[in-house]
Amino acid sequence: MALRQLSVEERAEARSKALAARQERAALKADFAAGQVSFAEVFSRADAEDAIGRLRTVDLLQALPGVGEVRAREAMAGCGISPRRRLRGLGRRQREALIAYIGR
Repeated sequence: MALRQLSVEERAEARSKALAARQERAALKADFAAGQVSFAEVFSRADAEDAIGRLRTVDLLQALPGVGEVRAREAMAGCGISPRRRLRGLGRRQREALIAYIGR
């Protein structure tokens, strides 16, 4: 199925919306890395805000100091979470396991 052609105004609006979502996710990751936001707060924001809910869980973990791709994937595997899972897609037990594993 072919996508509908967007007008110049529609493309500009989509670009600005995407930029705002990326900035929101970057700000959340920075606050999480600095310890200003807890996992519980991140999960509540993920349920309320689309941009945050679409953030991959592994990307959030990689924002922590000293955590790279390998450690983030190990943490997720230890909690039984797929590396492709996004914040909004985590269930209650997965969220609790992740909080217990990371300790935030």
